[in-house]
Amino acid sequence: MEKFFLIPFFLFLTDLVSAQSRANHFNISKKIAIYGYDPVAYFTENKAIKGKKEFAVNANDVIYHCSSAKNQSLLIKNYKKYEPQYGGWCAYAMGKSAEKVEIDPSTFKVIDGKLYLFYNAYFTNTLTSWNKDEKNLKIKADKNWTNIFK
Repeated sequence: MEKFFLIPFFLFLTDLVSAQSRANHFNISKKIAIYGYDPVAYFTENKAIKGKKEFAVNANDVIYHCSSAKNQSLLIKNYKKYEPQYGGWCAYAMGKSAEKVEIDPSTFKVIDGKLYLFYNAYFTNTLTSWNKDEKNLKIKADKNWTNIFK
């Protein structure tokens, strides 16, 4: 009897630890990803739009705010399609030095159906630097993120 109890409990703990580790790697401020911006709007509106609490979505322990019920429904159906790359950290910094650097949610690029976010403050717009060497930086960022997020 004890064996049957321990196995489900162990599986529960494994799922819990894996979910917590996922959220721990994401760029989350005040428990909300992308500073509350709608991840779907980057694709459907091609711009950064602030989400609303009433359209919140828990995507495997990462909370997003959507700007409409329609976007909320799209995110619920396939959150992996809309999630930013590299946990929402600056794509340039991830490629250049494997660092988790904050972003400006309005500085973004969609490449091959994937969302990339960038730091843009204090006279430094990393999207400009990314565009100069996108191919190499993307390869490095993908590898660096894989090493960080195992």
